[in-house]
Amino acid sequence: MFTIQALQIAPAAGQSALTPEQKRFNTLIRQIEQARRTLAAWRDNVPLYLQSHTQVIVPLQRALASASRERAAELDRLLDQPGWNRIEQATLRELLCDSVAELLAAQEEQDPALKALFDKHAEVDFDTEQRESRRAMKGLVEEMTGLDLGDDTEIASDEDLFKRMHEQMAAQSASARETSPDAPAPRRRKTAAQQRREAEAQQGAQSIREIYRKLASALHPDRETDPALRQSKTALMQKVNQAYAADDLLTLLELQLQIEQVDASHVAGASAQRLKHYNKVLAEQLAELKSETDRMEAGFRFDFGLGPGWGLNPAKLGILISQNARGLRGELAMLERDMRTLADRPATRRWLKRERQRLRDAEFDADFGF
Repeated sequence: MFTIQALQIAPAAGQSALTPEQKRFNTLIRQIEQARRTLAAWRDNVPLYLQSHTQVIVPLQRALASASRERAAELDRLLDQPGWNRIEQATLRELLCDSVAELLAAQEEQDPALKALFDKHAEVDFDTEQRESRRAMKGLVEEMTGLDLGDDTEIASDEDLFKRMHEQMAAQSASARETSPDAPAPRRRKTAAQQRREAEAQQGAQSIREIYRKLASALHPDRETDPALRQSKTALMQKVNQAYAADDLLTLLELQLQIEQVDASHVAGASAQRLKHYNKVLAEQLAELKSETDRMEAGFRFDFGLGPGWGLNPAKLGILISQNARGLRGELAMLERDMRTLADRPATRRWLKRERQRLRDAEFDADFGF
């Protein structure tokens, strides 16, 4: 934190205010430091979340799956009994098939006994329903994106479908980049804007190379005779090499401060053109840090079955454990309540009536996009 503060540019004597490039430099290094902390928090807290998830959530998920299976078996037993009217039988079957389908969807290797239970009561067998669902999803994606996902028979699973979607979207993006005005193209004269951007990129890279050469010259361990200093310089030189390989300008500037090659006045006295080059590289660093943070959050959401979105606080992931656990315990309590209800025929009839209305309401909402 000290080095970041030390790099902040203050108005020089007789200077009433910072220039726009100086203000941008200060803003960028503050934003990069915050982005670094956020990324470090993700890296530190995801393993802790995994530990809590294994200890708290996984046992609850297993208990819920076991309770759901017991309820499905009880619904199957009730369906084998006489005395239910047509609507009650239909509701029992729909509830059973929904429950079993959810259990099968959560399994990596589908349980044959559960599939047989589904096939016993559903209008079509589970495999056929899955194929129809994938075909419908494929058609929707093709209609919305204009992609061609190939022959239906070649898509054997949801994983195959999503893999093909990803490959086609990646190919589409690559094609768009190749045909964009900024893409390099043979026989096309570069515009003035393209030439200017390339020149600025080269000058930004040159700024990094200049700092690297100065650091390498000062830290080269072969020039140091004292063993302790040689070891220290070797460690610092490793950091320099890593920062240079990553185009990490801010770390290079911090290392310059650390070995007292520069001070705050050195950065403040940089020309407007040099600061502009610095700011370009720093902006690219910030974008990469944010991109890496987004990738970590997206991977976290996918790994733990969370919905898509952004903005989770990595320091407060424990709240998700508490919320998830509370929801799972609520579902378990509801299943236990259902099992007590199913043991009583009059109570079951009243329950089926409520469930029938709930299913119809859900179907209405789905039809109208609510």
